[in-house]
Amino acid sequence: MSRQIYVNLPVKDLNRSVAFFTQLGFTFNPRFTDGNATCMIVAEGIFVMLLVEKFFLDFTSKSICDARKSAEVMLALSCENRAEVDELVRKALAAGGTVPRPPQDLGFMYALDFKDPDGHIRSPFYMEPGGAPQEEKA
Repeated sequence: MSRQIYVNLPVKDLNRSVAFFTQLGFTFNPRFTDGNATCMIVAEGIFVMLLVEKFFLDFTSKSICDARKSAEVMLALSCENRAEVDELVRKALAAGGTVPRPPQDLGFMYALDFKDPDGHIRSPFYMEPGGAPQEEKA
């Protein structure tokens, strides 16, 4: 069996969140969309369920953290190259997102975070094939 990943995130305004992510180029599965939730398609087998806060609370007894003040999770999204990272963040800014810090450039890896309208952090990144340089063994 092939596994799938569903990340569940609370949002204050579902329509605003859908508009934001649509401007970034994401699509949604209408079979899992109603007034309380939508299923954003990230890649084959990877989805983000955007749940209106009241509906999100049906699945947990814990309180929802304010993602503008506290980090609950950071979602990293691989990109084909540095230009795709920059383009995705440009779209996020144009759609009302913010950039919380300068890009990370480690040479072999480049990342630039953005926050969605609810404050959730996305971290698009590009990693050179082969990844981090290996230390030579003595």
